[in-house]
Amino acid sequence: MRIGYFGGTVNDGTIDDVVAEATQVEADGFASYWAPNIFGHDALTALAIVGREVPRIELGTSVVPTYPRHPMAIAQQCHTVNAAAGGRLTLGIGLSHKIVIEDMMGMSYAKPIRHIRDYMNILGPLSRNEPVSYAGEEYTTHGAIQAPGMQPFGTVIAALGPQMLKAAAELADGTLTWCTGPMTLADHIVPSLNTAAEAADRPTPRVIAALPVCVTDDFEGAKGRAAKVFEIYGSLPSYRAMLDREGAAGPEDIAITGTADEVVERIGQLGEIGVTDFAAVEFPGNESEADATRQAIKQLL
Repeated sequence: MRIGYFGGTVNDGTIDDVVAEATQVEADGFASYWAPNIFGHDALTALAIVGREVPRIELGTSVVPTYPRHPMAIAQQCHTVNAAAGGRLTLGIGLSHKIVIEDMMGMSYAKPIRHIRDYMNILGPLSRNEPVSYAGEEYTTHGAIQAPGMQPFGTVIAALGPQMLKAAAELADGTLTWCTGPMTLADHIVPSLNTAAEAADRPTPRVIAALPVCVTDDFEGAKGRAAKVFEIYGSLPSYRAMLDREGAAGPEDIAITGTADEVVERIGQLGEIGVTDFAAVEFPGNESEADATRQAIKQLL
């Protein structure tokens, strides 16, 4: 299982902060650096800059919402970012949430599965440097992207429900999950994805699982902090469904907390259930916890 890092400075820091964070993550030996695309800096643009400054690790988005971006336009952007990064980009995309797409952006969220399948039938070939000719219900595109030195880039889809997991297995390289606990990964995410990939004669998919992590001797304090920091995710329907499946009241119940040995053991167990990549979301309460958390995760590198 590869160990990656879920960055936060793309939303709450400057571009210099993003570069500094990614530089430290690479220096610490992590395999990948993932930048969320929420309401801060644009993740892909930030990763283009990171790609010129940080030379070795995989760079990924976690995740870019599809609805506001035409698949051919995002493919063109990704090829540019991938060139800046020397071929190390993995594009993580997702539907976002109805409250964001409809209430904030005024776009229809009526047919999300049809949307992602049309989207990937265009984005998929373009990501592999192939021309596309596709007519769907949501998108129709006939064209190609041609730029000197283009390299293919990977794609993963944020998928939790059965139909989204099937689409991720058939049309992308796998999935990237958040707020999804180990039992749900073991009995739902991994088997659903692998079964769909096998039926479609596709390679074994990536399962990139992101979870909150904190090494601490104040378990109740860390649990309370997680409940506050990650509160919004417990109310979003797609994450709520996964938390209910896990029997978790909220994200605080799936956060990986405890002693260094306990944290290392719990992360390691994810690889045993078929998680191919773990992406750590550190949430320390102080500098001591921050250092202890990073040192524990580094034992797995």
